[in-house]
Amino acid sequence: MAQRPERIVIVGGGFAGYETARGLIHDERDIEVVLINATDYFLYLPLLPEVAAGILDPQRIAISLAVVLPGVRLVRGEVTGVDLDAKTVSYLNPEDTEASLSYDKLVLAAGSVNKLLPVPGVADYAHGFRGIPEALYLRDHIIRQIELAASTDDPAERDARCTFVVVGAGYTGTEVAAQGPGFTKRLAARHPELRDQPIRWMLLDVAPHVLPELDKRLAATSDRVLRERGVDVRMKTSIDEAMADGVKLTTGERVPTRTLVWCVGVRPDPLIESIGLPTEKGRLCVDTTLQVLDHPEVFACGDVAAVPDLTRPGQVCGMTAQHAVRQGKLAGRNVLAALDGKPLRRYKHHDLGFVVDLGGKQAAANPLHVPLSGLAAKAVTRGYHLMSMPGNRLRTAIDWAVDAVSPRQSVEFGLVRGASVPLDTASPELARRR
Repeated sequence: MAQRPERIVIVGGGFAGYETARGLIHDERDIEVVLINATDYFLYLPLLPEVAAGILDPQRIAISLAVVLPGVRLVRGEVTGVDLDAKTVSYLNPEDTEASLSYDKLVLAAGSVNKLLPVPGVADYAHGFRGIPEALYLRDHIIRQIELAASTDDPAERDARCTFVVVGAGYTGTEVAAQGPGFTKRLAARHPELRDQPIRWMLLDVAPHVLPELDKRLAATSDRVLRERGVDVRMKTSIDEAMADGVKLTTGERVPTRTLVWCVGVRPDPLIESIGLPTEKGRLCVDTTLQVLDHPEVFACGDVAAVPDLTRPGQVCGMTAQHAVRQGKLAGRNVLAALDGKPLRRYKHHDLGFVVDLGGKQAAANPLHVPLSGLAAKAVTRGYHLMSMPGNRLRTAIDWAVDAVSPRQSVEFGLVRGASVPLDTASPELARRR
C-alpha cells in the first residue's frame, strides 16, 4: 500500500495563510497542501473602505483562492478545534456539517476578528468592518440614511440621519472617515431637499492623535486632510453607550445618529484560545522560527501569533498585513525545512513604510521612511496596493480610472443585518457564520 504524501494543513486564507500556501505549492516534493478557509476567496482587506464608498466592485478585492493557489486543496469551513495529540483539525462546512482532517504539519493563520469593548449597546447598534458583507451592508445603510433624511420633514431626524460616527482612528477607521464625506456629498446632491443640510462625520479615538501607530508626520497629514473635509476629529474621546437613536460620548455629550461604525481594532480569532496552548494577549506563543512552543509540528503566523520582534527586544510583532505577509512566506519555507530536517530561519522584520489612502487625490505614505503626501503619496499608495494584490490588478485599476471620470452608481440593494455581518464575533453562534 502506497504511503500518502505528507499533509500540511493551513488554517486561514488571509495574508499569512495565503503566503504560506503559495510558498508550498512551488516546491517539487510529494506533499499535500490543504487550506481550510470560511470563504473561497482571499480578501484584500486594505481596499475594503473603497468598496463601502462605491469606488470598487467587491469582486475586485475578493480573489479566488482556487485560481491563485493551483494545486492546493481548498476546504471550505470554519475551524472549531484542534486536537494536538491526534493531530486533527475539526471544522464546520458552510452547511454546518462537522468534519475533520488529519495533518503532519499544521500552520495556524486564522487571522483576527472585531475587538469589542464592554460598552453598552455596541454589539446591538454598531456596524463592524472586517469583510465584504459588512462593507456592503454599511454602504447600503449610508445610502438609506441619506434617502430617509431627504424624505422626512423633521429637522431633528434629518440631522441624526445625516450624522455618521466612526470609532477608532487606526488604519481602517481613518480611511472610512476619509472616504465618507465625499460619498455622502455625492448621495445628497441627488436630493434637492438636502441642499442646505449639513452632513456630519465624526472620528473618535482614545489615542492622542489619529493613526497612533504611524510616524507623527503622516498622522498629522491625515489629520489635516480629515479636518479639511469637515470631519469632526475628536481624540482622547470615545463612547460610553450606543443607542438606537444616538451615542453618548465619554465627555458626556449625546450625539443623535443612526450610524455607528466600529473600527477600534482587532483581536486574534477565538479559535486560538480554545486550543489550550500558552498565549500572550490572545496570540499563540511561538519562537522566532514561528514554531509553537513544545509542538514543533505546529507553526503559527500573522495576527494569531505572538512572534518575538528581534528589532525590538522584549516585544512582539504587530498585527499588520506587512508582518502577516512576511511571516507567511517564512512559515512556508520553515515547514519545508522541518520536513527535511534542516535548520529553520528566524523571523526578523525590516519596516519598509506604510501607506494610508485618504480618498480623492489624497494619501499619506512613507516608502522607505520618506514621508509623502498629496498626489505623490496617492501614486505610491495605489501602486503598492496593485503590487500587493494576488490578482484582479487590471480590473482594480480600471475601476479607479472609471471613478475618476464618471459619477458613481450607488443604489441600495436592500441588504439587512444578519448572521453574515455581526459585530459580536465572540458569540459562538455568530462566530460559526462569520
